[in-house]
Amino acid sequence: MKRYLLARIVYSLITLWLLVTIIFGMVRLTGDPVKMRGEVGADAAFLDQIRRDWGLDQPLHAQYLSFMGNLLTGDFGHSFEKSLPVSTIYFERLPNSLKLGFAAFLISMLLGVPLGMLSALKVNTFWDNAGKAVALLGLSIPGFFVGLVLILVFGVQLGWLPVLGKGPSAFVWHDPLTWMTFWFRDWSHLAMPAFALGWYFSGAMVRITRSAMLEVLGSDYIKLVRLKGVPERMVVVKHALKNSLIPVLTLAGLNLLVMVNVAVVVEVIFNWPGVGQLLYDGLSNRDFPMVQGVVIMSGLFIVVLNFVIDTLYGYVDPRIRLSR
Repeated sequence: MKRYLLARIVYSLITLWLLVTIIFGMVRLTGDPVKMRGEVGADAAFLDQIRRDWGLDQPLHAQYLSFMGNLLTGDFGHSFEKSLPVSTIYFERLPNSLKLGFAAFLISMLLGVPLGMLSALKVNTFWDNAGKAVALLGLSIPGFFVGLVLILVFGVQLGWLPVLGKGPSAFVWHDPLTWMTFWFRDWSHLAMPAFALGWYFSGAMVRITRSAMLEVLGSDYIKLVRLKGVPERMVVVKHALKNSLIPVLTLAGLNLLVMVNVAVVVEVIFNWPGVGQLLYDGLSNRDFPMVQGVVIMSGLFIVVLNFVIDTLYGYVDPRIRLSR
């Protein structure tokens, strides 16, 4: 087990290093942020001063080494646009993305898991066809299109829900009185972006739940339970559902991380001030530190979650750790 864990740690560190290096190079291919900041005919000395202040006057390898050294101390740099630490801005926006991500996650689970179960239990019936249709539509129709349709119908035509923004509630880290009100207010603002984001993932949940349930229901274990005369409801709830939850929960955990960290399009459409909107603004303004910080933090969460999942798999099933 120690050797398996050591290998997982090494793989995770290599993945993070590749992510950091790639994003460092990619943002510099987007263009010169100093030229973008300066107006036409701006004084060259003024632009040179900005370049020195941002550290862009250094050779590329020097910028890379400085960037890596700062990361090892937990310093993600200062935003070019806002002149504030990237970590401060990121954690101010993170609660908004968590609120949106958790709401979308609940929608995907409440829609995807029961429908996937019904589809598996009633093969070749209406419920099976309905599950397949939801899975196909969920994976085929992009979230931005769903969001635009929702805005047109419920925001513009019917006027039932606000179209843009997240409402007046705010999460302030040093003020505990804001913590509860933040989570339980402004649901009218949250409804449409949460559904638009959760819709795609509900299709994936239907497919994985249906496949896992069909595999378990066809196993010798379930056949033996049925031969013992156990009521069908107990077979489904106690034995089949429990054993089919492992792939479902694994996918659900990864989906939640993706919803929180990379909901860029949905956040932009609904002007939701989360991490995705922050990434979009950073790319639009060529704010190198901001883009690097958001991508690295998102990647870090995903790498840590994968490490935890791999560790649990290795602990639960010895064949996995012996095969790697």
